[in-house]
Amino acid sequence: MIGFTMLAALASAAVSPDAALGRWRTETRNGIVQVERCGASICGTLVGSDGLRTNPNLLDANNKNAALRGRKLMGLQILSGFTRGDGQWTGGTIYNGDDGGTYKATVTPVDADHLKVRGCIMWPLCKTQTWTRIR
Repeated sequence: MIGFTMLAALASAAVSPDAALGRWRTETRNGIVQVERCGASICGTLVGSDGLRTNPNLLDANNKNAALRGRKLMGLQILSGFTRGDGQWTGGTIYNGDDGGTYKATVTPVDADHLKVRGCIMWPLCKTQTWTRIR
């Protein structure tokens, strides 16, 4: 059992942080996020979801900043400010359009087809989702 655990840890450590680049389906609302390089960082833009499929003009109505509630969700940058670390991206933020909050975030490529995206209000109040690559 210990050997298997060590092999699994080595396999996940071998995944490059650049594996985060691409198009990903979120766990909730079938969101589609395009993750790209933004200088030395990465950023993620919302390019689709169940709601946007039927209404591409949905607005950011839940934003905590009333001045931003008129912007469209389609094309909205929801991931930003990350620093490349040891096999992951840390120190960034993720915006949640469902509640209008922006949270500290970490993006960790698990393998070529899965990302762990963790958003935290403050440690240990965090939520982790697994996003799946769209090919």
